Amino acid sequence: MKPRAVYWDMDGTLIDSEPLHEQALIAVLTSLGITPPADLHDRVIGIAARPVYDMLREEFGLALPFDDWILRKYVYYMEHAAKLKPRPGAVEVFRDLKALGVAQAVVSNSDRLIVETNLRMIGIDAPGIKTVTRNDVRAGKPDPEPFLRAAYLTEIDPAESCVIEDSQTGATAGVAAGMRTLFWPQQPMAAPAGAVHMKSLETLRAYLELD
Repeated sequence: MKPRAVYWDMDGTLIDSEPLHEQALIAVLTSLGITPPADLHDRVIGIAARPVYDMLREEFGLALPFDDWILRKYVYYMEHAAKLKPRPGAVEVFRDLKALGVAQAVVSNSDRLIVETNLRMIGIDAPGIKTVTRNDVRAGKPDPEPFLRAAYLTEIDPAESCVIEDSQTGATAGVAAGMRTLFWPQQPMAAPAGAVHMKSLETLRAYLELD
């Protein structure tokens, strides 16, 4: 059954931005004399900035205040954002769904500054596009609040909605929101309970009845 609404994660799902997030994080930590572990990015993928900061303080002794830390990370990100590209096939799916009249929203654990930059980079920053950022909710993913906020904005029942996510954190939020959740990771990993594992772009398109 084709969904009436599709809610997209941003980083790693619509745009191939996870490598830049990793580079920004490593650059800031290195500038502060902290050597990041090899698995740091895998541990923080899909997680909002504040919980990542709290983990860095606890495990690595990060002493910089949160506002200073996030400013440094975002300055690095913005300085390199021009090289960002869409995730292959994702924007085409977005546009095909739009042509069919399916309501859509972008639901991200990133701050609005990053979301709006990313939208511009992949060319879908059209007037009226609905977005839910970490600044718009009390609790970020894996809490269901961001996706339920998207359902409120589109005025479509969660049961008739679909989530597309690349992280276990985000997919867990989609399942908790009572939405069909399509788990489309960039790297091999197990899907959270209740999510449908999309192992390829072709599988995703077929599930959405686009082919």
